[in-house]
Amino acid sequence: MYSVAFPSFCVHGPRHEEDIMDLVRREVEKCDRLGGFFNMMSMAGGTGSGMGTYITQCLRDTYPHSFILNQVTWPYGTGEVIVQNYNSVLTLSHLYQSSDAILVHENDTVHKICAQLMNIKQISFKDVNKVIAHQLGSVLQPAYTEGASEYNRNPLGDLMKSMVCHPEYKLLGLRNIPQMSETSLAYSVFTWPGLLKHLRQMLIANAKMEEGIDWQVRPPAGGLPPAEKGTHNKQLRFNTSLANLLILRGKDVQSADTGGFMDPALYTSWLPPGVASSTWRTPMSFNRYEKSATLVSNSQFLLKPLDGIVGKAWNMFASRAYVHQYTQFGISEEDFLDSFTALEQIIASYTHL
Repeated sequence: MYSVAFPSFCVHGPRHEEDIMDLVRREVEKCDRLGGFFNMMSMAGGTGSGMGTYITQCLRDTYPHSFILNQVTWPYGTGEVIVQNYNSVLTLSHLYQSSDAILVHENDTVHKICAQLMNIKQISFKDVNKVIAHQLGSVLQPAYTEGASEYNRNPLGDLMKSMVCHPEYKLLGLRNIPQMSETSLAYSVFTWPGLLKHLRQMLIANAKMEEGIDWQVRPPAGGLPPAEKGTHNKQLRFNTSLANLLILRGKDVQSADTGGFMDPALYTSWLPPGVASSTWRTPMSFNRYEKSATLVSNSQFLLKPLDGIVGKAWNMFASRAYVHQYTQFGISEEDFLDSFTALEQIIASYTHL
């Protein structure tokens, strides 16, 4: 099975652009103040990735000063469609030119959360979407930004301000704890020190969920030169961050000590922790959890999956496998090479944090 994304980009996008943008314009005109656009799309499929990328470019052209956040669903490692690696390479490289930030949900991770944390035996698309919706809600629901006396009115703008300080670094990951079945939740008690300890170690060790955290991973010692720090991090599988946003919701939230996320060792050497780390809080509980913590991270979390997809796509491209399915719709081999170059640069930039 294969589903080529960029016929949607080259053919269906231009064909339906006027109708789609007219619908967008009508919604924008209803806004007292436009905060931005939040686009949800697939990375690997046909219509979602190709059409989604084209519409993102149209939004950028039409609303050049508005924030654009793309939530993308990363494909299963075992493969959904034969050309998913091509689609992912083309999609991500083009989104990097138009979107302000790209929030990534990995299908494999969400599937594990459903199976291991939610105890779901027969996992459906509805179950997967419910987990993603819960995580997104934990970020986009109202909260108090640092020093604010009222709820943030532009969560997209505040998110970009906190997380994307350089156009070379746009990849955001999301971790949320606790996540569990309703049966388990009824017998569970949470404390802020416990939640934040686990969430910090998930960040350091690049664990995507609470279960299976590697507690042996530690931040590098202070004072190491950048070159030695990079080697040290690679050896210890330490996940260096550019920026982190901690969002706390629930009872006694003002008592939560977030000092562990201000540790300079967590961050790249060229950005002070006071700039790199932000916290939002609200005493309102979220989705049945008395206390919950979410971490949005701009870090090295996606290096391994990204490098894997680029490598697989390059191996296919070297033998020109399925390339004709793209060239017949106007995607040239030079377009592929430009996309590979763009993603290799992104990989290099995150590697040297």
